[in-house]
Amino acid sequence: MNITLYIAQGLLAFMFLMAGIMKVTKNKETLREKLGDWTDNYTEKNLKLIGLLEILGAIGMVLPIFISALAILVPIAAIGIAMIMVGALIIHFKRKEKDKVIVNLILLFLALFIVVGRLYI
Repeated sequence: MNITLYIAQGLLAFMFLMAGIMKVTKNKETLREKLGDWTDNYTEKNLKLIGLLEILGAIGMVLPIFISALAILVPIAAIGIAMIMVGALIIHFKRKEKDKVIVNLILLFLALFIVVGRLYI
């Protein structure tokens, strides 16, 4: 089970690191082209903040693996990522973007799997 959790952490960290870096480094117009017009609902500063939170979540997901300390950081980061996914679910559900809702649900369940696995198993 521990190996499965490490794999899940790595996948989630990679996805959120890439998404966060893109949001932090690209301007709003480029993000609109790549991610969709949901970005119109947010200012460029808000999109960069979301990206920064995604990067911090990704770091929190893998940092304890490499330094063998602060193990509690993993479930805390996973809870943060789950909260980001709940927000994304609400936005995409309101916009009737079914494909994005499904992806958000998968990422949410993966984050919750990590929370439960690291806290209770």
